Amino acid sequence: MFSRLAVATSALLMLGSAVLAGDGIHKLALQISDNDPQKMNTVLNVASNVARHYSEIGEEADIKIVAFNAGLHMFRADTSPVSDRMKSFVESMPNVAFEACDNTRQAMAKKEGKDIEFLEGVEVVPAGAVTLMELDEDGYTILRP
Repeated sequence: MFSRLAVATSALLMLGSAVLAGDGIHKLALQISDNDPQKMNTVLNVASNVARHYSEIGEEADIKIVAFNAGLHMFRADTSPVSDRMKSFVESMPNVAFEACDNTRQAMAKKEGKDIEFLEGVEVVPAGAVTLMELDEDGYTILRP
C-alpha cells in the first residue's frame, strides 16, 4: 500500500511541477536567412496564421521572426520587399517580434560602406543563430518555412 501511495504522490508532484513550469503561451520562432521575397511573405503568412489560430481559441502565442545572413534584407529600410506588411504587423500584432542579427548588420555595413537602417519595430540581437539556439532552449518551436 505504501508503494502505491508513494507512486501516486510522485506522479501528482511531477504533474504539478509540469503544469507550474509551463507559462501556457505557445512559442514560435521563424527563421529567415534568404533574400527571397516569397520566403519573407511565407514567414509573415505563417506568423499571421499561427497568431490568428491561437487568438481564435483564446490562447496566447509569442512569435519571433529572426533574420540573419541575406534574410536581413527583410528588415532593412532600404531593401525590404515586404516593408508595407512589416509596418502592418508592427501596428496590429504586438505578439510578433522582429529580431535582426547584429553580426550580419555589421558585415553588410562594412561591405556596403554605410550604416544599415532597419524598419520600425525591429530589435537588434547580437547573433541570429545564437538567438535561435537560445529560443529553442527556452521552449520555442523553430521553423524555417
